[in-house]
Amino acid sequence: MFPGFDALPEALRPVARTRTAQVQPVPNSPAKTLVDCGVYVDGHRLPGKYTPEEALAKVRELAPTQPNAFVWVGLHEPDEAQMQEVADVYGLHPLAVEDAVHAHQRPKLERYDETLVLVLKTVNYVPHESVVLAREIVETGEIMIFVGKGFVVTVRHGEHGGLHEVRKRMDANPEHLRLGPFAVMHAIADYVVDHYLEVTSLMEDDIDSIEVVAFAPGRNVDVEPIYMLKREVVELRRCVAPLSNAFQRMQLDNKDLISKELRRYLRDVADHQTQAAEQIVAYDEMLNSLVQAALARVGAQQNMDMRKISAWAGIIAVPTMVAGIYGMNFHFMPELDSRWGYPAVVSFMVVICLVLYASFRRRGWL
Repeated sequence: MFPGFDALPEALRPVARTRTAQVQPVPNSPAKTLVDCGVYVDGHRLPGKYTPEEALAKVRELAPTQPNAFVWVGLHEPDEAQMQEVADVYGLHPLAVEDAVHAHQRPKLERYDETLVLVLKTVNYVPHESVVLAREIVETGEIMIFVGKGFVVTVRHGEHGGLHEVRKRMDANPEHLRLGPFAVMHAIADYVVDHYLEVTSLMEDDIDSIEVVAFAPGRNVDVEPIYMLKREVVELRRCVAPLSNAFQRMQLDNKDLISKELRRYLRDVADHQTQAAEQIVAYDEMLNSLVQAALARVGAQQNMDMRKISAWAGIIAVPTMVAGIYGMNFHFMPELDSRWGYPAVVSFMVVICLVLYASFRRRGWL
């Protein structure tokens, strides 16, 4: 506890115990980790609640008469023990289980015997009033999809990218669900890739805005927002670009697992992914050009400033030189004893300075 706890009045002791307990980290409860678990037969979800073990047992019981029956288990940020429980039931490979727990994986497709593992990066556009003031534009998450004979296990990391809408859409489309568990993988991939297109479309407006701000007349160039936006585009590219290889492998190397009809659907998703990847590459090149143009403008502005400084330094050099000569304190100097010597020297300095000013002004230095 803490020193002096026994000296507290009895009425205050429960409060102290409660506050002490609140500082202890609380792991994810099984109820929070297990988002949903449903059994699908002939494109329809069976009523009732199932644990992952009960759902798989039900599917195996129906397998002789319903070969397209499968279970869909959804998990959200499970810890190692919770993920291992599901892995033991569904026979998931330890390497894939480790990736699912720690997340931060590169988008990829892996095959372990008869189980495919697809890693997808989810993206979410962060609303902001101005791209100049924004500190984050794109936030990312991760979804791992384990697809095997009679089951789909999805593991999601991050607060966005929930699959409730996908489940709702799939429940309303039994014809697609009859294609089996790989239909769920297609639906999730389609949902994630559609978000890629939405985010890239919104980022186009940000790039247009930063271009207008960067080259607004009479405005100092600020390169930092351009670099920030480029960093967000690079992060988005890391989420989207690696999926090209994953979809290609899905089409060519897994024909024994994925039906011809589903491969047609996946080709459509791959086309959308390619479209998003090409837009991101175009944004990256545009921002590169924008950075170079902004740096060139900064360089031109610095050259203009240097010319102004040099011009004023040349003008000031004239009275400085004359004052320096007459400050030598020699006895025999021109016009030293003349009544008009001082006005003549000052007038001479003023005339020379005005001539230099007019010359620099005419050349555009001032």
